[in-house]
Amino acid sequence: MDDNTIKFVVPDESTAEMKQILTSVYRSLSEKGYNPINQIVGYLLSEDPTYITNFNNARSLICKLDRDDLLQELVRHYLFD
Repeated sequence: MDDNTIKFVVPDESTAEMKQILTSVYRSLSEKGYNPINQIVGYLLSEDPTYITNFNNARSLICKLDRDDLLQELVRHYLFD
């Protein structure tokens, strides 16, 4: 018998929405010819929405996300996934 405990994590809707929005913003920045990683990092560090293009409504999409929650999720994903 195996005594190991397995942690089962069900992604909540907010995490899925964050991923969807961040992916959409990334695509919009790429389509406009920007370096999406640099632009998103600039936004996250400064909280200045002008780092994100208005193309495809990307700026208003990323502004829907709480920046602190997004940073926490990015760090959690980096460390544990």
